[in-house]
Amino acid sequence: MNHDKPTPDKKAPSSRPDGVVTLEQVAELAGVSPSTVSRILNGTAAVSQVKKDAVQAAILELGFRPNPVARGLAGGRTLSIGVVTQIISSPFYGEALLGIERELEQAGYVPLFVSGNWNEDDERKAIETLLSRRVDGVIVLAGRLSDAELSRVSDSLPMVVVGRQLAGPRLFSFSFDNRLGARLATQHLIEQGHRRIAFVAGDLLHDDAIERQNGYFDALAAAGIAVDQALIVQSDYTEAGGMLAVSRLLERDAHFTALFTSNDQMAIGACLGLHRRNLRVPDDVSLVGFDDLIMARYAMPPLTTVRQSVYEIGIEAAKAMLDLLRGTKPKAALPGPELVVRESTRRMAR
Repeated sequence: MNHDKPTPDKKAPSSRPDGVVTLEQVAELAGVSPSTVSRILNGTAAVSQVKKDAVQAAILELGFRPNPVARGLAGGRTLSIGVVTQIISSPFYGEALLGIERELEQAGYVPLFVSGNWNEDDERKAIETLLSRRVDGVIVLAGRLSDAELSRVSDSLPMVVVGRQLAGPRLFSFSFDNRLGARLATQHLIEQGHRRIAFVAGDLLHDDAIERQNGYFDALAAAGIAVDQALIVQSDYTEAGGMLAVSRLLERDAHFTALFTSNDQMAIGACLGLHRRNLRVPDDVSLVGFDDLIMARYAMPPLTTVRQSVYEIGIEAAKAMLDLLRGTKPKAALPGPELVVRESTRRMAR
C-alpha cells in the first residue's frame, strides 16, 4: 500500500505552537521578504501590483491579523491619526469621517475621532487629548482655532486642515470652491426668473460661509440685481437654524420668491418653516441648498443643491496625511462644484 502523500504546490509555512499567524508566514507564502510585507501593510511599499496581490492573497488564506501595536513600536509610530471634527452627529461630517476611515484603514492606520463643537476651548482640548495619545498626525475639519495656533501644533507632528488655507513644512490644507458653488446656485434661481432671492448665510467666522455669501453677491451683481440686506439672515448650518431663518425673514415682511441656504440641512429646516407658514416649495418659493447630502435626494420635494463630494473630501484629507507621513508633498484633487437640479425649484410664472 502506498502511504505517500501528494506534494503541495507551495511549501506550507511553518506555524507557531500557539496558532498565531506571523508576518514571516505571510512573506513565505507570498514569496516576498518580511520587510516587503511590512511596507505593504504600512502603505509605504513601492512594489508591483503582482506582489501586493500575492501578499493580500496570503493574508486571506492564512487569516493573518496585523498587530498594530507591534508595527507601531517597530516604526516609532502608534499607527493612529487624530481627527478633529465639529459635530460628530452631523450628516455632513459623517460622510467625511467615513471617507477618512476607509482610506486610513487601507494603509493600516486607525482614526481617533473627537468633536470640537465649533468652540475654541473644545478644539484645543481635543487636540491636546490626541497629542497625549501620541497620534502620528492630526486632521482638522474646519474649526475655530486660529491659523497661528494650528501652525504651532504642526511644528510637533504632521497636520492636514480642511476648509482653510494654511501652509507649513508639516502642514497641508485645501478647500472646496465654495464661492463658485454659491454663484451657480444663485445664478440658477436668476435664470428661473427670480429676482427677489433670499439668502441664509452660515457662521461668518468661517471661510466657507464667507465664500458662499460672496458667491451669492457675485451672481446678483452679474445679473444687475442690487443686494437687499432685508433678504439676508445668518444662521448655524442646522435644520433648526434653517427653520428659524425663515421665521426671521417672514417677520420682516421680506418678500421673496426664492431662497438659497448655505447648506442642505438649513434647506430642509427652511422647507418645514415655509410649510408651517402655508408656503409651498416650489410653487410659492423655490429652494436651493448646498452640499448634496443624501437627505437632499429624499427630501419632499427633492432638493436642488450644489454638489460637493463630502466623502471625497475625507478621502483626500486622509491621502494628504499619508503623504505627509511618507515625507512626500501632498496634493488634493477635488472635483469642482456642480449644480444638481431637482424638484424644489421652478421657473417663475409670468
